[in-house]
Amino acid sequence: MSLSSAAPHLPVLFDEVMAGLQIAAGERHVDGTFGAGGYSVGMAALGAQVFAIDQDPDAIAEGQAVVVASNGAITLVRGNFSEMDVLLRAAGIDAVDGVTLDIGVSSMQLDRARRGFAFRLDGPLDMRMSQEGETAAEWLNRADEEEIANVIYRYGEERGSRRVARAIVDARPLVTTSDLQAAVHRALGRKPGDKTDPATRTFQAIRIFINGELDALERGLEAAELMLKAGGRLAVVTFHSMEDRIVKNFLRARSGQEGGGSRHRPEVAVSRAATFQKPARAVRPGAEELRINPRARSATLRSAVRT
Repeated sequence: MSLSSAAPHLPVLFDEVMAGLQIAAGERHVDGTFGAGGYSVGMAALGAQVFAIDQDPDAIAEGQAVVVASNGAITLVRGNFSEMDVLLRAAGIDAVDGVTLDIGVSSMQLDRARRGFAFRLDGPLDMRMSQEGETAAEWLNRADEEEIANVIYRYGEERGSRRVARAIVDARPLVTTSDLQAAVHRALGRKPGDKTDPATRTFQAIRIFINGELDALERGLEAAELMLKAGGRLAVVTFHSMEDRIVKNFLRARSGQEGGGSRHRPEVAVSRAATFQKPARAVRPGAEELRINPRARSATLRSAVRT
């Protein structure tokens, strides 16, 4: 089996990410969100030694075929990319030439009903990327109405969050993705011509909250900053405005431009040397990629070089 055939599909903005990484043979790169292994395979094909990380045990188990096909070019470990500095140093790695992060839920997770990420597939209301800790159903069935409303508003930017939270509490116990979708529809209604299901924002919000995704992104950016060599490249693909805002503000602050901080960490005026060069312009998918993969429509790539 060839290395290229071991990865099921190309990830979003693959060519643009590879171009941004400027990989030279023999360099050491981190794929902090391995998923199906598309970026890792691309890095290895360009001659990189790849240290790949994923918190999902399914990705680790299914990624072994990619590891075998790489003939030693890819090392895959289970963990959260937010702790890449700890994981790398435990493996004897003190610095790397590049870090790539593809933030959010993977296609593999979305396409499996048993994982409970998508309302289009009825399954247990789980949503845990690591398959550890409290499930979405467990949290929704115990949290009070105000807490649920705050999560849906904060992470889903859903204006009808209070109505949705009330409908969720009234519908308890929730067991499946269809249970949650139906509660949202009762709260917000649904028109036959709607392009987007009204439950989309609520599912996004609960998934982000259950997995601590925005906090992990902030910690992961700081870990990448610690591990990148001078001249090392950082490439981050995000899929919604909250993620993109965190990455944009981080790179602006670290390159000595205006901005910084986030909804989690308010900006603090400090005098510090720039740790990244001015970021490249944001990149979004072209028409051909959108035709092939409609899920790429909200993707944004931001990249920068370590000073």
